[in-house]
Amino acid sequence: MPQGLYSLPVVPVRGRRRVAERSHQLFETIPLAGSYITHMRIRLALLLSLLLIASTIANTSDLALTGAKVYTSPTEPPIENGSILIHDGRIFSLGPSSTSKVPGAARVIDCKGLVVTAGFWNNHVHIFTPALLQVPDSGANKLDQELETMFNKWGFTTVFDLSSALDNTLALRRRIESGELRGPRILTVGEPIWTIEPVYVRDFLEQNHIRITHTETPEQAIALVRDHAAKGANGIKLFTGSYQGQGKVAVMPVAVAKAAVEEAHRCQMPVFAHPQNVDGVNVAIASGVDVLAHTVPQSPPWTSEFVARLQSANMGLIPTLTLFDFEARKGKESDTERQAWLAQMVEELRAYSQADGDVLFGTDIGYTNHYDTTLEFTLMSQAGMSFQQILAALTTNPARKFREADSTGRIAKGMNADLVVLSTDPAQDVRAFADVRYTIRNGNIIYVRPSPSSWQ
Repeated sequence: MPQGLYSLPVVPVRGRRRVAERSHQLFETIPLAGSYITHMRIRLALLLSLLLIASTIANTSDLALTGAKVYTSPTEPPIENGSILIHDGRIFSLGPSSTSKVPGAARVIDCKGLVVTAGFWNNHVHIFTPALLQVPDSGANKLDQELETMFNKWGFTTVFDLSSALDNTLALRRRIESGELRGPRILTVGEPIWTIEPVYVRDFLEQNHIRITHTETPEQAIALVRDHAAKGANGIKLFTGSYQGQGKVAVMPVAVAKAAVEEAHRCQMPVFAHPQNVDGVNVAIASGVDVLAHTVPQSPPWTSEFVARLQSANMGLIPTLTLFDFEARKGKESDTERQAWLAQMVEELRAYSQADGDVLFGTDIGYTNHYDTTLEFTLMSQAGMSFQQILAALTTNPARKFREADSTGRIAKGMNADLVVLSTDPAQDVRAFADVRYTIRNGNIIYVRPSPSSWQ
């Protein structure tokens, strides 16, 4: 480890005395020639310099995780007893604990018996919960509590908001990035593009005075994309299929979808689609959409030919399997009907995953209030996904899909220090992905699970 970076340890009381003695010696070496004012200026400058050095020494931001089982990526073997050193929000070093040197000034988290992975992505959330609807007027404590309940507690260091009030979501992002709030990095599409809103959100939008315009022409779609890009959106969402009740779906014209996609891609933004049925999927494929935001409830079984079409379009898939359990329970469907619906969605995911389709983790929280991720991991496992495939859906797949693989998604020197510390090993049981002990974003601990005093 380079000595220059960590050559200054935290100054103990005796060290501070030495600093004071050294400053006294320096003051004594100042020549007596010149004016009294000059002497005082020199002394003041030296004193300020010494204080600055002492302050820098005493306020280090280094963090070390020691003794953990470290999964650096889904494809690499784990480091069985590894240590990770974080400096200035990035991974400074990692390796076996036996050869890792931890600076004395670093905060140390003993991770013996714990598991560390890269920070998780949730690629389908909504900043639409009651506690987050009025961000500019809300206190920090209220917002912190909601962010912890929704995101931090489950290991999410990056979330992609796939429909919300853009200005409100940007305000939340600014407050997090300023350090006022503890939360994940928020990417957002803001208001979606639809020809007509789905029936199940109409009451919510009306009750909360949220107006999202209908987009009927390619020109309107282009204008909306440009507006969102100028404001700071990170993607665009299309309702290529919008559910209208009683089995009816309003399908977006291909010309409108294609205009939106082409303009979004010109702005370097990915495009998501809510498909609803096969016609909605066909529009997504024809227009060049990047990611399906759900599996498809109104669809026949996925054939190998259908899956091949999705893959040829380089389409990502966010399963949101828990959503369908939530909707069935909300609709008071029988257990038999609920299980049949879930089985259909699981089989769609199985078909895509087994064909090496690009699967991204997402749960649709913010629309649902089922924040616990255990069921989603369980259903993904039932679809035949290994723990490595699930870890990829949480980390490397979205990082690659959204062109951020050089800075996030893996644990490696120089990468962003976005990390999750788990209590148990997901290689033994994928439900361990929901058993989060710490969430670390940019080297800052944003979540610590309430624990006995023996835990740090």
